[in-house]
Amino acid sequence: MQHDAPGAACPVCQASVLEGDVYCEACGHALGSPVCAFCDAAAVDSEGYCERCGLRQPTGRDHAEIVLDGGAAGVTDRGLRRSRNEDAMALVTAGDATVTVVCDGVGSSPRADEASAVAVETAAAALAGGLSPEEAFDLAGRAVSKLATSVHDAPACTYVSAVVEPGRVTLGWAGDSRAYWIPDGTPLTTDDAVPTGEITAWLGADAVGVTLNVRTLTPRWPGHLLVCSDGLWRYLDGYAFPRAGTPLDLAREMLRHALDSGGQDNVTIVVIPLGEAHE
Repeated sequence: MQHDAPGAACPVCQASVLEGDVYCEACGHALGSPVCAFCDAAAVDSEGYCERCGLRQPTGRDHAEIVLDGGAAGVTDRGLRRSRNEDAMALVTAGDATVTVVCDGVGSSPRADEASAVAVETAAAALAGGLSPEEAFDLAGRAVSKLATSVHDAPACTYVSAVVEPGRVTLGWAGDSRAYWIPDGTPLTTDDAVPTGEITAWLGADAVGVTLNVRTLTPRWPGHLLVCSDGLWRYLDGYAFPRAGTPLDLAREMLRHALDSGGQDNVTIVVIPLGEAHE
């Protein structure tokens, strides 16, 4: 039987609790939970959600940056409207090649952040190990599919990869994460989407008949490869890409543009210098 204890209350339902109680007898909340970063209630559950305000707690993925010795850089950010970052990126070197993978968790699927994280880790390791874009994509798809308990509970994500070698860039993509040549902003990929914007290809246990789009190109002049999620490219119409600065400077400047334009989605930006012109 619960007795009144002045000054002690359940942070979720406000029922009185006693010192030493482990659970609130009124609502079952586990007392002594971590404090929410948004509403200050000690009500964060084991999944990272606040039981009072419902928001997902910030993680190390809310904002992260990667810079390689060769200058390539990546930035990922939660944005201004999302409670968590469901994008993920990988950026590594493999011999004389630079490998990147960017995945955007499909918001309508469960645990989309897990899908994007396992996809970039799996695909980047495969590409760095010398496997083909198709093989890396297949392995990433299998890894994401293993997260599902059924086709009705299937985490999902979009996918874009790039392997940059001297004189050659190989792209692979499924969904609507994109690659561009900058500073002129030339699109290098085409979305797997219907005119209304709904994507038609993704990684996940519920993906049917999805094949990887692959494109190999030879840069004709110096510039940068931009690989990004829709948190950036939705704001690129009429945008003048920055022309000066390191790849990290460029990525940060584009992130500022996305946030200043509304930041409605997670934002991931990878910039890889392509060096000298090739004839």
